[in-house]
Amino acid sequence: MSWTSALVCASPWLLLPPLALLRVARSRSLDTESGDLPQPPPSISLVLPARNEERNIERCLRSILSTTYPALEVIVVDDHSEDATARIARDMAATDGRLRVLASPPVPAGWFGKQWACTTGAAQAAGQLLLFIDADTWHAPDLLSRAVNAMRSRAADLLSVAGRQETRGFWERLVQPQVFWMLLVRYGGTEGINRATRATDVIASGQFLLVRRTPYESVGGHEAVRGKVAEDLALAQRLFSAGFRVAMVLGRDRLVTHMYASLDELIRGWGKNVYAAGLDAMPGGAVGRFLFPLLLPLFPLMTVLPSLVLLLGLGGFVGRDWLVWSVACVASSLVWWAIIYRGFEQSRWYALLHPVGAAIVLYIIARAIARGRRVHWKGREYVAR
Repeated sequence: MSWTSALVCASPWLLLPPLALLRVARSRSLDTESGDLPQPPPSISLVLPARNEERNIERCLRSILSTTYPALEVIVVDDHSEDATARIARDMAATDGRLRVLASPPVPAGWFGKQWACTTGAAQAAGQLLLFIDADTWHAPDLLSRAVNAMRSRAADLLSVAGRQETRGFWERLVQPQVFWMLLVRYGGTEGINRATRATDVIASGQFLLVRRTPYESVGGHEAVRGKVAEDLALAQRLFSAGFRVAMVLGRDRLVTHMYASLDELIRGWGKNVYAAGLDAMPGGAVGRFLFPLLLPLFPLMTVLPSLVLLLGLGGFVGRDWLVWSVACVASSLVWWAIIYRGFEQSRWYALLHPVGAAIVLYIIARAIARGRRVHWKGREYVAR
């Protein structure tokens, strides 16, 4: 292989990142929506399923209850928590009439606990709009007003808000941008998702799902996705397939999520979603599902491989042409990962460790593929359908 051939072979590492950045850049934000209250404001029932969330639930509820939106009821569904989640929520409910706490009945066979808790809350909700959120989120006071205005301006039946990911520790800062970048490369920016023509190209974030009651009930609600590991994505795709309008918008300054607090949580958390959920979102029918386990590891493999070859080249184990290829790829990757990490509000210096982050993502994917549709989460075992 000549030097010219080596550089030609490096072209995917040189050209694909800027193309992906252009695709991702096509997004719209809640910043462009009015923060004024819609008139008349539709009533919202916020349903918060919570299992073992004592670390997050107080901050989440305090932010929700600080909203400027007047027509709101908040329903916390305690999903058989084994910690202080229910007590914290009930103590807060005692001081605010907008908040009530329900105890989830025993989870039926074939259901994920979260979907059962969402169904339990929705059955008790009175609002014209249903809002499903996660307990590890923080909400700005004007988030609901802007989200309702965004739903109206887009004529959406389901609106999902993609917020900012809060990272506190080293492993979160290294790994989270890599996983979310992989998702962005797959689905693109919000406007690409909003203009999707196939259900498999639609995605939603369960951290904030605002849905009109009638469409939600007409497709079967969370019962229709009771056995799906990524119920948010499955519900959005089901609504899309039924002819309803699904939209996503950025809300980085108004919705913050702290998903995982350690490397172990990152591995277990993403491990439950990355394969079983991605399998359902793979286009191409049976052929696509067959190829998915082969295609899924390609992204982290492409990130790790040049660094491995560079180390081998520096050790004299591969020829000069391969060394030229690896140097070109690694140099390009350093530039683009510096831009990507900065875009996720992390230090550009994390780019130096991007192969380590990719190796962890590769391990998560390999572990998930090995488990298949078997999912373990918060002390429960499921088989995703």
